[in-house]
Amino acid sequence: MKVFQNLVRRLLALVIALFSLMLIVLFGIIFYERSEPLPEEIIVDWDAEILVLNNPVVDNEVKEGFLLLNASSQYMGPLNKDPKQRYSGNNLSCTNCHLNGGTMSGAASWIGIVDRFPQFGGRANKQGTLVERINGCMERSMNGKAIPEDATQMKAMIAYMNWLDKGIPKLNTKNFKGYPKIEAPTFAVDMEKGKSIYTIECIVCHGQNGEGVRYNDTKKGYQYPPLWGSDTYNDGAGMNRVLTAAAFIKNNMPYLQASWENPKLSDEEAYHVAGYINSFPRPKKANKELDYPDKKLKPVSTPYGPWTDNFSSDQHKYGPFPPIIEFYKERFNLIKSK
Repeated sequence: MKVFQNLVRRLLALVIALFSLMLIVLFGIIFYERSEPLPEEIIVDWDAEILVLNNPVVDNEVKEGFLLLNASSQYMGPLNKDPKQRYSGNNLSCTNCHLNGGTMSGAASWIGIVDRFPQFGGRANKQGTLVERINGCMERSMNGKAIPEDATQMKAMIAYMNWLDKGIPKLNTKNFKGYPKIEAPTFAVDMEKGKSIYTIECIVCHGQNGEGVRYNDTKKGYQYPPLWGSDTYNDGAGMNRVLTAAAFIKNNMPYLQASWENPKLSDEEAYHVAGYINSFPRPKKANKELDYPDKKLKPVSTPYGPWTDNFSSDQHKYGPFPPIIEFYKERFNLIKSK
């Protein structure tokens, strides 16, 4: 009997030891801040609570940066009670476009972004810093104002972006910047087709009038962002370009149904619905005529002039874009895709 009891105790101890080892391995995978990536086949799901906010090894500045980017309206926008802390002019969040906390490939991921700057930007026609790039979004996508380089908000956001390069497990099968490009159709946007696609695929989250859906908690902004009207990106934002918006939509929408690996909409469908969305009024960005000092560098789907060609403003906004792309290739030897 004693022999049997000893055997049971040993087996129980072994089970407890194995269970403890499994827990250690699991939390090690999630929390360990490593210099080497996990094996290629191990990909974890994005969970901000586990990976960022409740992660004991994440610095408080990184957590603050995540909150600023993920709940921008609350922490640096109209919902902040301190007017001095308001930089965003609408109630969007940065992560409305940079999905999954800026970690999702195909949705303008921030993974690797720190190492990509400084980089040349045609909009300012110079080598720009990451601070300047962030402020470009603040003044356009967020319809707000620039954040000082030495502000705690700017430092925290960059700290978070820096942390993404070494502080998280593998989240994607592939990491790349921006949105995978679409093939520009040879015809103009068809508004009726765009409206039909919007009604079927978009209206449930973004509303019949593009008004979006707010959280029930009034201290928060939008669960699903507005796409036009007074509380969204302005007409100087990159998302106001049909080809840019179509690339984002093709690779990410409908939300939770599509990805760059498994899109739901075709290039043509994304193109039509992007044109439909951008046909509605939105806030006006001042001094847009100063963008792109070298006008040859303007993306072909930039909907506001001046341009260095004779194509109409309607064609620059709604296409067809291949003739404009071909013009810049023949006249200036510039290869453009958006």
